[in-house]
Amino acid sequence: MGEEEKKAKVLFVMRKPPHGSIFVYEGLEVMLIFAAYDQEVNAVFIDDGVLALKKGQDTAGIGLKGFAQTFRVLEDYGIEHLWVDRESLEERGLTVDDLVTDVEVLEKDEIVKIMKTQVAILPF
Repeated sequence: MGEEEKKAKVLFVMRKPPHGSIFVYEGLEVMLIFAAYDQEVNAVFIDDGVLALKKGQDTAGIGLKGFAQTFRVLEDYGIEHLWVDRESLEERGLTVDDLVTDVEVLEKDEIVKIMKTQVAILPF
């Protein structure tokens, strides 16, 4: 069995807004932990999860440290893909130019196909 065959495919599904709960921040932390264990880690941003990637977030008024810029370094940690749901972006008036990192924009049916190929799906 080759090296690629040994890696478990793990998909992180980010659906929550970046602030107001710990879901997105904790999801980011867990993503980095999984990547350290040489898993094939991917992430898809759906619904308000796309807001986690938005440029220019100012968290000073809510007393939280901003973490959106951390998404820019995920590739350096071996995170394979960052996918974003096209409809979710459009519903929030965003384009890929509004995001802190490069992503691949997908349709819902493409996301469903990807989900079917994963060993584990972790919702955040």
